[in-house]
Amino acid sequence: MQTLVTVIHVITCVLLVLVILIQSGKGAEISTSLGGSSQTVFGSSGGATFLTRFTSGAAAVFFVTSLLLTALGGESRKSLFEGVAVPATQNSAPVSGGAVGASPSPSTSPSVVASPAAEAAKN
Repeated sequence: MQTLVTVIHVITCVLLVLVILIQSGKGAEISTSLGGSSQTVFGSSGGATFLTRFTSGAAAVFFVTSLLLTALGGESRKSLFEGVAVPATQNSAPVSGGAVGASPSPSTSPSVVASPAAEAAKN
């Protein structure tokens, strides 16, 4: 399902970019009044109504597919760091909640500093 929505989304993105680039700007009507050729390919009103409606439809499909991809992507919330072992160094304390199955080695465990009262009790 997610693959189908992604394909539709990409096709819609490409169509949306092309349709927006085809449309003429607001100042393009001046060139036709000064002797330029008229745009009668799409009818007497030019392509303005067709291209505007097509752009609106493509934008609606873009928003719907964006929302669907967001909703479908939220179902598989996996961390990028699942199953990655955290390397322990001698200068750092072990991280609580580290990788599953990883136990600190004796050489990397922090040394325990005794309190002054414990030192006095030893002597």
